[in-house]
Formats: sequence, structure tokens, C-alpha cells
Amino acid sequence: MDYVDKLTELRNDRDIDQRTISNILGVKQSAISKYEKRRAQYKIDDLIKLCLYYGVSADYILGLPDDLSYPKR
Repeated sequence: MDYVDKLTELRNDRDIDQRTISNILGVKQSAISKYEKRRAQYKIDDLIKLCLYYGVSADYILGLPDDLSYPKR
């Protein structure tokens, strides 16, 4: 499952329509349809907004493992 599938699944599991997501992102509903049909790609800023809206991490959306280490400074 890729990030588009995860975002679509989150939307459907919460019974949220595409229009609601389009309002959150400030785009037309047709843009959400294009994202979900893979005719366009989500912008990074949109992914951040959706992570905050759904209350999930970007790692979860992107399908990254929980045990990734972060670079040390």
C-alpha cells in the first residue's frame, strides 16, 4: 500500500468526502479525485496538512518503519 492508498483509506474509514478534504487543502474537489486516481501528486505542504488533520505521522502515511533512526547532530 502506497501513500495515496493510505490517504484514501484514512478518508474513507472516517467517512469523509473529497469535498471536505479539498476545503482543508484549499483546492478543488476535482484535484482530490486526480490525486486518488494518480493523475496528479500531492504537494508536501498538503501531506503535512493531512497528517495534522488525521492525527498521524508522515512516517505512517509514507509507510516507513517505526524503528528508523534520525541523524544525530
